[in-house]
Amino acid sequence: MSKKFQSFKNVISHAKEYGFVFPSSEIYDGLSAVYDYGQNGVELKNNIKEYWWKSMTLFNDNIVGIDASIFMHPTTWKASGHVDAFNDPLIDNKDSKKRYRADVLVEDYISKIESKINKEVEKASKRFKETFNEDKFLETNEKVKEYKNRIKIILKRLNESLDKDNLKDVKKLIEELGIACPESGSKNWTDVKQFNLMFGTKLGASVDSATELFLRPETAQGIFVNFLNVQKTGRMKLPFGIAQIGKAFRNEIVARQFIFRMREFEQMEMQFFIPPGTQKQYYEDWKKKRLNWHISLGMGKENYRFHDHEKLAHYADAACDIEFNFPFGFKELEGIHSRTDFDLGNHQKYTGKKIQYFDPELNESYVPYVVETSIGLDRMFLSVFCNSLIEEKLEDGSLRTVLKIPKELAPNKVAILPLLKKDNLPEMAKEIFKKFRSEIKSVYDDKDAIGRRYRRQDAIGTPFCITVDHKSIEDQTVTIRERDSMKQKRVKIEKALNEITQKVSITNILKTL
Repeated sequence: MSKKFQSFKNVISHAKEYGFVFPSSEIYDGLSAVYDYGQNGVELKNNIKEYWWKSMTLFNDNIVGIDASIFMHPTTWKASGHVDAFNDPLIDNKDSKKRYRADVLVEDYISKIESKINKEVEKASKRFKETFNEDKFLETNEKVKEYKNRIKIILKRLNESLDKDNLKDVKKLIEELGIACPESGSKNWTDVKQFNLMFGTKLGASVDSATELFLRPETAQGIFVNFLNVQKTGRMKLPFGIAQIGKAFRNEIVARQFIFRMREFEQMEMQFFIPPGTQKQYYEDWKKKRLNWHISLGMGKENYRFHDHEKLAHYADAACDIEFNFPFGFKELEGIHSRTDFDLGNHQKYTGKKIQYFDPELNESYVPYVVETSIGLDRMFLSVFCNSLIEEKLEDGSLRTVLKIPKELAPNKVAILPLLKKDNLPEMAKEIFKKFRSEIKSVYDDKDAIGRRYRRQDAIGTPFCITVDHKSIEDQTVTIRERDSMKQKRVKIEKALNEITQKVSITNILKTL
């Protein structure tokens, strides 16, 4: 019997204990909402990057990659709308002195209503068992319909108020809903105010002559300003995409939930350039492709859902999120946006330079439209980690903590373990280790009893263990132990490498796309 860890605290402590994620500058008591990836975390992170990068640039012959700089000309952010529109509505609680995003407080309130809907579904499922039709139940149950209508009314009012910058009504909504400070329970709120999220910095040798810059709040603009460079040098024809993985920075006042919302984070973004008027088709196509990319990891189709944006960003004519079922509820994992020609058009306006594509079929030039897919790498890391952390009760009654990371993404693919630290077993194991590490990420471990070593490898998600024993010296065979089932089998050493390499290759997932 196995179950996911229900406590998010367990996820955070496991991530630190086994070398995945550490608080930044911890010896100086840390830095709020900033984290470092440890020796196992960086490997998992790199494997996720590889999966995304290859799926974009190898399996699409019309998508190429770039790596744009973090520093950009300051007018970039005026043209993109970030200087004027990149704000969060913040509200303070007068008693706890804590600051919150006003829209998030309302969204959390809505999440509680959604939890009530889920409870009604669970009760009905237990009652009707095999005959239960969830879709029909959600459409016909009066209590559920009432909950859903309440959510619709709240969201409509919130989004209308934010669109009109009516912050007084946002506060009034919070008060009418009876939303209390999560920490103190107090309902004594300040007025709602807008706060710009960009980090400022300076470029130059002296304070007097330094140029004021911003740390980029997104990687997308580095793609847009390089549109012509890539299109011309790559002789690209529409439709085509430009992909990028890179750091972004946002001065999140309400950073929380571990690495879910940080001030320094990493994005995996792709901007797909298309002819005007085709955006609806490509928007729907990329929604399907991106959802399939996530589902291909085998973390359960039921853990994903689309959430259409009620309130659209200033650059979009359609937008949705792919949400994942984290331990703290369904939250945004990836955004898919139809950005129209806003970005390229504005850069053309602010630079005074023509940023257009000549279409040989139409014999005319135009500013392309864009469909964007943007995924937070840190959030992707967290979704994999949370979903994989399992506690199992074994047949003998003991408990096993295992990180069932998809084999292709695991930090270490195989652990080489000598049964004992004598009788030439370590020497033989090290020779096998040298062969394996040139092909796949491998680890050698000879500390503690073999059972403890198995548990340690389970806890960091290593899919396979190879045990070298006395029989190995006699007949050149080893025992392969599989992480998820704990089943063991003996194979010849020369076959072990090929067998494991095939099972952990990232190509296995890519082939399903």
